[in-house]
Amino acid sequence: MPVPLLPLFPLSVVLLPGSRLRLHIFEERYREMMGILIPDRGEFGVVLVKDGGLVNIGCTATVEQVERRYPDGRLDIVAFGRRRFQIVSLDEEKSYLQGDVQYFNDHDAKPVPPQLQQRAITEYQKLKAAAPSDPASEPRLEEPQLSFQLAQLIEDVDHRQALLAMRSESDRLLYLVENLPSYIERREQLTLARRIAPQNGHAKHYKEEV
Repeated sequence: MPVPLLPLFPLSVVLLPGSRLRLHIFEERYREMMGILIPDRGEFGVVLVKDGGLVNIGCTATVEQVERRYPDGRLDIVAFGRRRFQIVSLDEEKSYLQGDVQYFNDHDAKPVPPQLQQRAITEYQKLKAAAPSDPASEPRLEEPQLSFQLAQLIEDVDHRQALLAMRSESDRLLYLVENLPSYIERREQLTLARRIAPQNGHAKHYKEEV
């Protein structure tokens, strides 16, 4: 029996397992997709669009909540990241893309060194302190893939995609330990620049027309 194709939702974000993503569904093809998936809590694949194409590793999601239904058929939903996959081939028979995919999990099942886990948690706490306005659920320390929980505040899609593709929890935690310090520094510099910018010179405020 052939494996069902996975509906694909190309986006400019990277969804991680165990994370939530709010989406506004307005295109007709994706409204059609959700009309099929929501009643049965079916999965769809969130894949990163980069340099005009699709990155071939993504994360499936289910619709956890429909926050609002608009009279014209648009939807506000909350999607929840489930499992990782690699695209083998694409199918364009429907109005939206589908993929023949292979699901994967970690190959390395060795226990994570406690000191490495603690170092990653420490860096996460520093990141959270540098981005206090960002909504984030508390990481579940008992999770076997804690790294994805610790990465939820990272906005950079390259970092998130790199973590998504790694097949070792130890490798992901080490990646966070090595990369979060410079990422946090950039975030702090950006926050400072935003705070200082309005004080430099004078600007008129115009109402944006939409």
